[in-house]
Amino acid sequence: MIVLPFFLLLLTIALGPLLFEKFWSKNYPYIITFFTGIVVYFYTFHLKNFAPIILSCVEFVQFISLILALYTVTSGIFINVNLKPTPKNNILFLIFGSIVSNFIGTTGASMLLIRPFLKMNEKKLKAYHVVFFIFIISNIGGALTPIGDPPLFIGFLKGVPFFWTLTHNFLPWCCALTLLCCAFYFYDSKNPGDIDFQKNRNRAVVELQGHRNIFFVIAIIISVFVNPIVFPSLPTISYHGHEISFIRESLFLLITVIACFFAKKKVLKKNNFSWEPIRELAILFLGIFITMTPVLSLLTMKIQGVDPEEITTSSLFWGTGIMSSFLDNAPTYLNFLTISMSSLLLDVGNVQDVITYASGNAANSINELRAISIGAVFFGAMTYIGNGPNLMVKSIAEKKVKMPTFFEYITKFSLKILFPILFVCWLIFCR
Repeated sequence: MIVLPFFLLLLTIALGPLLFEKFWSKNYPYIITFFTGIVVYFYTFHLKNFAPIILSCVEFVQFISLILALYTVTSGIFINVNLKPTPKNNILFLIFGSIVSNFIGTTGASMLLIRPFLKMNEKKLKAYHVVFFIFIISNIGGALTPIGDPPLFIGFLKGVPFFWTLTHNFLPWCCALTLLCCAFYFYDSKNPGDIDFQKNRNRAVVELQGHRNIFFVIAIIISVFVNPIVFPSLPTISYHGHEISFIRESLFLLITVIACFFAKKKVLKKNNFSWEPIRELAILFLGIFITMTPVLSLLTMKIQGVDPEEITTSSLFWGTGIMSSFLDNAPTYLNFLTISMSSLLLDVGNVQDVITYASGNAANSINELRAISIGAVFFGAMTYIGNGPNLMVKSIAEKKVKMPTFFEYITKFSLKILFPILFVCWLIFCR
């Protein structure tokens, strides 16, 4: 029963803006606090074990500090793309963004590129533009490097070689990206809109303001590696078997403060900057992180009890994918990686075992790791809560275009467009 608050919270997030929009917009913090409070009460007074809640809060701080830093820094960068918003140019933009996602992460690329993409298409902007941006740049694009998406970074920290994802995820990445671009072309070619466009020859194709914030973005990406596993000499707090260090998060906060201090008001105004999107995201995900604590615990218990013979490439792909659509994809990735390695008598906590697993020296291990990797990354686009950037992109875009509700996003776009593409990827790469 304690998993019920999580599912009720998801249902409320889905139906609230649809059925009682004004009430939801004013009272969603209190609604989320109510469901969160139930879980906190259960762990504190019934189980008398507050540690899982503390660890969930630590994970939330690690998550939101990165999002906050990237949101603040990229808001100080104004990019204007002086190109006609044709289907071809839009597709080139999305492909470029998917490549960038692998260098600055899906979150960084999303925050940096969503505003110029909206600006470029302002004469013909529709909800599908933002949805495909979420599909391609906020999720699937970041499948090629550990920097691209948090679950892949977890794998890297556990011992998966840095270039493993580029080598083994490249073909699924190309397949999914090609099919998504074809689908986007179908939508965009039917929407000419008001796209009278006269390029000023004196203006560059890409105009950039707030150049120095690029260095802040680089500083954030470098800070991501300030981790006790990468640098064992970092001071940490040992808590229930977890080594916690807030040095990285402190660096994120410092960069945020510096970026605020040096921000140009003219650039912030052009980007329609406000704190509301990050405030909404923080409240929603704090509730999600805490209420999903018992769900993840239950999932871990269920996975550990699975018969090793049931562990197949297909089950890993769909299991990781479906869970990553609604739960944090980083612990989901780790859970399925653990059970896959355990079925091969390998220990995820042993770096040499992880290297053996990733190198293919265990039966079918490369295919299984690829299934887990692309399942965790690709399925993050199935819902607004599948990956952190999704909701942030939605919040920014809502100032320009009416976005689909939680269920509309799933029924009109995810199930209709993305799911068949994921099914094709499974047929080709993960059966």
